[in-house]
Amino acid sequence: MRRLTASLDTIFTAHPRAVGESYFAHARTAAGFGLTMIGGGIACTIHGLVPALFTTTGSDTVRHLHARMTRRAREAQEAGLFCYEI
Repeated sequence: MRRLTASLDTIFTAHPRAVGESYFAHARTAAGFGLTMIGGGIACTIHGLVPALFTTTGSDTVRHLHARMTRRAREAQEAGLFCYEI
């Protein structure tokens, strides 16, 4: 039982704790990044088919996510937490 509990902790909570988040806060943040990337990818795909549409959405999405990621990494580093990249 102890091994199972340790494994579940490693799988589900060790990383969120290392970056100063609860499991659910980390899930919300990661899902937000993922959904934003999916939206940007769809916009890029449509732009490839119809170049007049979504002319800046892909690069805007990358800039937005980069700003969020670097801000979060800086905040984590200042708090003495594990600094990470996705």
